[in-house]
Amino acid sequence: MDIGLTGKCAIITGGARGIGFATARILAGEGAKIALVDINSKGIEHGAKALRRGFGIEAIAVPANIAAPEAVAKMIETVSKELAPPDILVNSAAVLDNKTFLESDGSDWDRMLGVCLTGPMHLMHGLLPGMIERGYGRMIFLASDAARVGQARLSYYAAAKGGIVALVKSVAQEVGTHGITMNVVSPGATNTELRQDREAEIRQSMGEEKYASYTRKVNRRYPVGRIGEPDDIAGMISYLASDKAAWVTGQVISVNGGFVMP
Repeated sequence: MDIGLTGKCAIITGGARGIGFATARILAGEGAKIALVDINSKGIEHGAKALRRGFGIEAIAVPANIAAPEAVAKMIETVSKELAPPDILVNSAAVLDNKTFLESDGSDWDRMLGVCLTGPMHLMHGLLPGMIERGYGRMIFLASDAARVGQARLSYYAAAKGGIVALVKSVAQEVGTHGITMNVVSPGATNTELRQDREAEIRQSMGEEKYASYTRKVNRRYPVGRIGEPDDIAGMISYLASDKAAWVTGQVISVNGGFVMP
């Protein structure tokens, strides 16, 4: 299916694995040029190589910590020189903890906000001027349904993602007349490596029997009977990155198997 992505240049943060890399595969299959961005340099090198071999497109790996503004500026410069000025941003970089609020401290909050809220601000600030000049841009940011309904042991993660919702809605109003759309995709529980790492901690603390019961309860909360897979989320992101979604902006779209129905 041609969704208008041939030759477009897409930056995908958190691109080494999970939703980020699942999205990269779809965009590459549609003919986009891909810049995988992550602190996991080996992961994105492997991923870029796989995209080049599998789809015959241009793909590069650009290691960067989006929480650092100078790293973001250098990354954008590298992508612009080696591929093309970026047309699309998919921000799926994230960190995840398994702590109650009172178990956490300022260093936890700073780390979370740096990656999940301030980092996206750096990306917006670095990319929007060029998109405005060219009169075109697509930005998609990953949030979480935890930001909509709250979730124990994810309090400051939910807070950061709630900030993303407010930020995107506000900036979308400022840049829409320049041909730029900005949207949020809000997944429910998704079987990414990041979630698997957190689940391993939960399983160890609970024990196998209690964890099996816990898993059954989680799945029952989803009307479709399961948690999501990265490809479930990547399909919606790819639509929002395309010209098919030119009149969709400032929206928060839950892709969650029916977990939350706002």
